[in-house]
Amino acid sequence: MLTKKQIRETLETIKDMYPEAECELHHSNAFELLIAVVLSAQCTDALVNKVTPGLFQKYKKPQDYLDASQGELEQDIRSIGLYRNKAKNIKKLSASLLEQFEGEVPRSRDELMSLAGVGRKTANVVASVAFKTPAIAVDTHVERVSKRLGICRWKDNVREVEETLMKKVPEEEWADTHHRLIFFGRYHCRARDPQCASCPLLHLCREGQKRMKRGDVQHA
Repeated sequence: MLTKKQIRETLETIKDMYPEAECELHHSNAFELLIAVVLSAQCTDALVNKVTPGLFQKYKKPQDYLDASQGELEQDIRSIGLYRNKAKNIKKLSASLLEQFEGEVPRSRDELMSLAGVGRKTANVVASVAFKTPAIAVDTHVERVSKRLGICRWKDNVREVEETLMKKVPEEEWADTHHRLIFFGRYHCRARDPQCASCPLLHLCREGQKRMKRGDVQHA
């Protein structure tokens, strides 16, 4: 496990690597972001971004999704994985927004999690990005990077990873750290072929050092 000083070095290094890291899901308001994050489950942001321009042109508010048939919405998001289940959830959450929140996206994590298809990660993303609420959303990239670097333990579950990061990262840095860890995991410390040989954190990363010894690395 990294020391407090080493974690600070790690965060500063990743900040230098990705100073402009931010949410890559295209959206222009909280409702569009909510729909985009729901669509992004087990799917790449890039694929979601191909679908949402047309989707958001057609569906601008919760009522629009309710007015469409299940089949029509499924066709509109068919290229995205789990599209049938996601279409059901989008219609359900749209109904909840109208019935419980006057058509507006709620700001609190607990209220967001009451919506269909919205788990803790999605709620944290929406609260953080749309409403600037301090939060760390743990997706596959954040979990992988945190464990490889030794900020968290390998045996930690997603909730424990989130809680550990919240303890070890200053609250005012939660949102930025979340995006930077995603970028680091998406573009550098990838699930397959992480770029250990060129990594500025190799001297701190036991996982990377093991991979180098085994020759299991992607060279720059």
